[in-house]
Amino acid sequence: MKAGALLLRARLLLARVDPLVALVLALLLAGAAAQVALVPARARLNADYEAARQAARTPLPPRAAPAAPPPGRDQNLQDFYATLGERRGVERQLKEVFALAARHGLALRQGEYRASNDRNAKLIAYQVNLPVKGSYGAIWQFAMDVLRVIPHASLDDVAFRRDSVGQDGVEARLRLTFYLAEGGKP
Repeated sequence: MKAGALLLRARLLLARVDPLVALVLALLLAGAAAQVALVPARARLNADYEAARQAARTPLPPRAAPAAPPPGRDQNLQDFYATLGERRGVERQLKEVFALAARHGLALRQGEYRASNDRNAKLIAYQVNLPVKGSYGAIWQFAMDVLRVIPHASLDDVAFRRDSVGQDGVEARLRLTFYLAEGGKP
């Protein structure tokens, strides 16, 4: 049959059907389509509910032991003094710094050294100014290695200088401070 004939038959059928009956049939058809469309969503919802029920049935993990109380003031002070270096070991530590520089391929010229005594804190701050020449990356790696090898040292200042853009290496000035116990470990 042709499409025009089918359209004509559909119009004639609709003209004979009561509008109320057509409305009821359309609503029933829409409801059935909605039920079919909602089946996957209902299955996902049921799976989520089952997973939630299963999670509610599992026992809670045991509570962690309470954290240890923070150390007291005296313990903190003892820990601080335990991290200080020894004054009589400063030469050995400077040799380690020079050995690290050589390992990184850096040229270290003679540095400036100055010790200052802080009687209230009962420590000595041994300040070292080092002029260093080498690549930028090697200088940074050297500085970080010094801090790893000598835990009571601090890197206080770094200044880089390059005379021209085409120059291979850079010149840097590192200021390190070694914190040392005043007369051996307290």
